[in-house]
Amino acid sequence: MLLASRLLRLQLFRFVIILVLVFSHVENGNAGLTSTFVRTQWPAADIPLDNKVFAIPKGYNAPQQVHITQGDYDGKAVIISWVTPDEPGSSTVKYGASEKSYDFSAEGTVTNYTFYKYKSGYIHHCLVDGLEYDSKYYYNLGEGDSSRDFWFQTPPKIDPDASYTFGIIGDLGQTYNSLFTLEHYMKSGGQSVLFAGDLSYADRYQYDDVGTRWDSWGRLVEQSAAYQPWIWSAGNHEIEYMPEMDEVLPFKSFLHRFVTPYTASKSTNPLWYAIRRASAHIIVLSSYSPFVKYTPQWMWLREELTRVNREKTPWLIVVMHVPIYNSNAAHYMEGESMRAVFESWFVRSKVDFIFAGHVHAYERSYRISNLHFNVSTGDRYPVPDKSAPVYLTVGDGGNQEGLAGRFFDPQPDYSAFREASYGHSTLEIRNRTHAFYHWNRNDDGKPVTTDSVIFHNQYWANNLRRRRHLKAREHASH
Repeated sequence: MLLASRLLRLQLFRFVIILVLVFSHVENGNAGLTSTFVRTQWPAADIPLDNKVFAIPKGYNAPQQVHITQGDYDGKAVIISWVTPDEPGSSTVKYGASEKSYDFSAEGTVTNYTFYKYKSGYIHHCLVDGLEYDSKYYYNLGEGDSSRDFWFQTPPKIDPDASYTFGIIGDLGQTYNSLFTLEHYMKSGGQSVLFAGDLSYADRYQYDDVGTRWDSWGRLVEQSAAYQPWIWSAGNHEIEYMPEMDEVLPFKSFLHRFVTPYTASKSTNPLWYAIRRASAHIIVLSSYSPFVKYTPQWMWLREELTRVNREKTPWLIVVMHVPIYNSNAAHYMEGESMRAVFESWFVRSKVDFIFAGHVHAYERSYRISNLHFNVSTGDRYPVPDKSAPVYLTVGDGGNQEGLAGRFFDPQPDYSAFREASYGHSTLEIRNRTHAFYHWNRNDDGKPVTTDSVIFHNQYWANNLRRRRHLKAREHASH
């Protein structure tokens, strides 16, 4: 018994030490870590098109590439999208609260496009609104023996203490590493994906293969995206400016295939918009659209930030593609122009997190800002700032361009943790004050939680500090 008791105490001691090591650099520390982990398997090459993960559903004109996104501002609607390959077919979504029992229907629209000599299938988008919060819905697409069944879960109603888990994925592509990221995420308990741009990497191909690789990517992600909303943002690989093929309209494939609820947040462009979901207010920005003063995106963001109500949605999250802070040689300083324009707004608004992709590695910053620097004066180094966001780079989904392993040495003071590996993140919001964040490495095909942090909400943490300060002053005055 004595030996067993000592062993138990030793195990508890080790557990406490692990917790201290994991959480000692939570938000405002200064001991950054650079992981030395090195991958050994699965080269960055796209999965062959004849692989079963790209299988075309059976039946004539069967719906494929099914995906959903939020369809309104507050989470009581979804937009369901799919492709029929042979003919337009039906654009009707049948849905209901019981499996195989579809009491309601909604009518969508259908479109298609060409890219070089490729002609897309018939792309359907259907808004299903008037849904109940926190409810499971079943839906059916297609006709006859070729119809297919899916389901989704609506979020809890807007409430400051609504718990919810977001997955965060960026730069996914369609390699075996991409597949592992997707499969690992699907086991994580995530309820909706915040996607930080660069979807299919179809622009790495030429001619008709560009469209073909958009189709294969749509079939790859359907296993998740048909069952929960993916909140889209666009990256540089969605631009597809290819004058050698007479294709010069930016975002052509992306905008035809993926819709966003931009009008619900009074945006004039589907590339930037906002939604509210559970206890979070999520703002999506476009790194590759004009954002300087007086442009439409600048004016929209200025107004959207005034609509944020932290009493109802305490967690304020921004998603973009190009990271504002990054200590990797890849794409270093590419986000500086957006930082110069928007950073003061982010700090003043006490944004909790800014998620970005682009750099094919993982990095988490401390809460820092660089508000006093300009080209003429000021300190050029970021400084700790309790009102600033945490910047998280998650461009590690698995694409064919490979990992970005050239981190600057020494590690900058603003960088808390960084590693050049593939993976995904989850943000588990518990209530108005606390959230659990995890970055999960794809350890040569196995999911490994590598970076775990408990975050305090910016708005409520500042409120608590203010209340404590007032109480202390009142106590001192007596």
